[in-house]
Amino acid sequence: MTPIPRISSFDRATVSRRTRWALAAVPLVAALLAAAVLPAQAHGGMGPHGRHDSAAIGAGPMGLPLAGRGLERMLDRVDASAEQRAQIRAIVDAARKDLEPLREQQRALREQALALFAQPNVDANAIEAQRQQMLRQHDEVTRRTTQAMIDVARVLTPQQRATLAEHARQRREMMQRHWQERQRLDAPRGS
Repeated sequence: MTPIPRISSFDRATVSRRTRWALAAVPLVAALLAAAVLPAQAHGGMGPHGRHDSAAIGAGPMGLPLAGRGLERMLDRVDASAEQRAQIRAIVDAARKDLEPLREQQRALREQALALFAQPNVDANAIEAQRQQMLRQHDEVTRRTTQAMIDVARVLTPQQRATLAEHARQRREMMQRHWQERQRLDAPRGS
């Protein structure tokens, strides 16, 4: 990434105020684009292994799977009873149904963000308003997934929840090890 050149006082006279604002907005635009991409990956986009699962809504807070094989593996891991499985599937199905319109809103917001970025003149106020709208929408998604997680937790026993928490801790540690190994492999080699 090329650093933005510093505008000296001599150059400042030749550069328009609009251009200076546009240059100052570059970090904001980068943050906006990151905010547009990350929720897409977490909710219905490509999974961590490049697979697309259109029926899934991703993982909720603390990694609670809300669809597909991840949910079934979670239920198997805690040896959930038939009654628990039915209750949890109903909770997850309701959450998925509630989140579907929010996914559509996320797509529309990402398109709007890209349209703002592509404008000939960058409007910092419009970009900030878009960012705020994306944050509110993301808050709705996390609020609903958190409620689903709480409802599922109430169905599980304390021991089952402890089993899931331990599994999540082990998985996080494994992912950190993989990330660190990847960093070592990708690091430039000294001579």
